[in-house]
Amino acid sequence: MNYLTGKRIDLRAVEPEDLDLLYRWENDSSLWQYGCTVAPFSRYLLKRYIENYSADIARDNQLRLIMVEKESHTPVGILDCFDYDAANSRAAIGLLVDPGHSRRGFGREALDTFMEYAFRFLHLHQLYVHIAACNTASVALFRACGFDECGRLTHWVRLPQGYADALVFQKINPYEKNG
Repeated sequence: MNYLTGKRIDLRAVEPEDLDLLYRWENDSSLWQYGCTVAPFSRYLLKRYIENYSADIARDNQLRLIMVEKESHTPVGILDCFDYDAANSRAAIGLLVDPGHSRRGFGREALDTFMEYAFRFLHLHQLYVHIAACNTASVALFRACGFDECGRLTHWVRLPQGYADALVFQKINPYEKNG
């Protein structure tokens, strides 16, 4: 089984030719409210990040994958697996679909594809995500992919209009035999 291949997208490691794309995504301040970015990244820092990135989740405690549309070979987004905790067999995930490619099902397919990899190949016990409660598209996506809401963090995210709650979602590995 090829774990990082979906029907319409592939998930692949970050390549040097992704520099301009990462520069655009990381420096789009309209997207910062959904992540943890508070300042722009220089092209130099991103170039060094790409050069030094090992794609070894055990070493880096993260895995960054580019979502590529198979038909056009166009990068359409990025999936981040971070805060990898080997002792507890869990990791957080984040997802960005390029605004020019949103609402076409790429996020759903990338998430479904990554979950197969995370649960069947990496043998993670669970994945989790924090989502601003007002980010209804992401909330709907993670619910549709079988994530269960398991908590609410009050005034967790500062947005331009004030503080918002964050919802915590998790998905337990459905392939594990528990007990």
